[in-house]
Amino acid sequence: MTTFRDAWQEALYGPDGFYRRQRPAMHFRTSVHASSLFGQAIARLAEQLDLSEVVDIGAGTGELGKVLRTEGLSVLDIELDDQLPDRLTGLVIANEWLDNVPCELVEWDEDGVPRYLLADLTPGAVVTGNNLDWLQQWWPGEPGDRAEVGRARDESWQDVVRRLEPGAVAIAVDYGHLRATRPPFGTLTGFRSGQECAPEPDGSCDITAHVALDSLAAAVDGQLVSQRDALTQLGLSGRRPPLELAQTDPMRYLAELSSAGEAGELLDPSGLGGFGWVWTATEADTVRRASRALSA
Repeated sequence: MTTFRDAWQEALYGPDGFYRRQRPAMHFRTSVHASSLFGQAIARLAEQLDLSEVVDIGAGTGELGKVLRTEGLSVLDIELDDQLPDRLTGLVIANEWLDNVPCELVEWDEDGVPRYLLADLTPGAVVTGNNLDWLQQWWPGEPGDRAEVGRARDESWQDVVRRLEPGAVAIAVDYGHLRATRPPFGTLTGFRSGQECAPEPDGSCDITAHVALDSLAAAVDGQLVSQRDALTQLGLSGRRPPLELAQTDPMRYLAELSSAGEAGELLDPSGLGGFGWVWTATEADTVRRASRALSA
């Protein structure tokens, strides 16, 4: 019988898959959809890194690119059937891309043996080889636990990082978890029309699972920082404007109040601010610049 990973792949990207027929913004909200402030922060980062090009992997309908182009950057949108260039230059961003890379689901049986889950979420073959090694290192479990094997995400991002030209920087932005706080029953879920739903692999909904961010960072010799910390370093603040401004310049007050609200959503540690940024640079000078730009 088909594994859940294969069914997931077909449900999202097959000929009649979800992403062949649907606009992502109709079903879930990302940082790009939340506010143009996110794109403006990415533009400031590119400026600090002295990079004029951005590659947007998993671009959807190009919302991030629209903001970046208004900031004077050249943008290459990569989506679905687009091929990644052999070499990648500039700032490479993958915002909520890896959580939609299908991966193997496993469940530990009553004897503590991990087994692959099939398309109907019943146990199948015993997990062996590289996937078993990954589980033992990054997501050990007990009888009844479930997990998502992060190797597919790690390898997908390794493929991106291998393509980086000297001076380029790659950043994977996603919701995720670390080994110390792995959820015992996994994170697989679905989204349809803005609402969480059962992850049915029938093409009717988005199917997603959190990213093992520590494994991802280790796979590419990357650095991990929270979105809250990164965006704060890049100048975002949820601080409300002073009330006195409402009297002296009410239009400016309303604009700044709206901006503070949007920034607050992007920085919220229990929401978008809790996302992880895994970044990798290819030259020592670029590493230093990125570290200064993203780390407090």
